[in-house]
Amino acid sequence: ELQQKVEETEVLKMELQMLETERVRLSLVEEKLMDVLQLLQQLRDLNISKRALGKILLSTLESCHDPQPGKAQLFEVLDTLQQELAACELLHKQAMEQTQSPQSLSNPLVISC
Repeated sequence: ELQQKVEETEVLKMELQMLETERVRLSLVEEKLMDVLQLLQQLRDLNISKRALGKILLSTLESCHDPQPGKAQLFEVLDTLQQELAACELLHKQAMEQTQSPQSLSNPLVISC
């Protein structure tokens, strides 16, 4: 009976370890998904065309094709989509405008003084 309890304990420890591993994996997927959604929101605010967004999505899916989809492929697709969205020219233009606008505001003040 003691041996059976030891075996049950070992099985429970392994199950707990598997659950913890899955929790970490899901946390990483959730984090990556949030990044993707934030980038999509930024692009929507910049009025990106549906055609351009479709091209980004198709490019992502083509670069991540795998005959046996699985958990690792899901994260790979999200990661690649996040990289593709982050590389979008509209976001870079917006970032450039935001970094240039404080300079343009400070220059007239310097000149007016």
